[in-house]
Amino acid sequence: MGPGPLWDYRACVWDYRESTWTLDRDLVGYAVEVTDDRVGTVARATSAPIGRYVVVDIEKCCGGPRIVPARMVAALRHEDRVLRLDLTRQQLEDAPANDDASWSDALLAELEAYYATLG
Repeated sequence: MGPGPLWDYRACVWDYRESTWTLDRDLVGYAVEVTDDRVGTVARATSAPIGRYVVVDIEKCCGGPRIVPARMVAALRHEDRVLRLDLTRQQLEDAPANDDASWSDALLAELEAYYATLG
């Protein structure tokens, strides 16, 4: 059996659904909506080589901010400064709590495992 394909074009949880959504945009401060509620704001956003994600500060939730991979972003309304996630409030609250300050391979694996089941 020969080698596999040179490039793997399958979507992964760290890629935005639309690559132009964040070009020249700063998403910090955008309101965050989920399918059933408005839940908080974007505290941080990155397009780092390890992956693209936002850190969401959830209102009325204990446990700290949540790292949300770019694939979970369903829509951006730049004119209203709103980021919509393809998650329910409960799914977001159930995600591993972390603000990305302690990034590690273990955290990356935990986040990929959780979000891969949702998207």
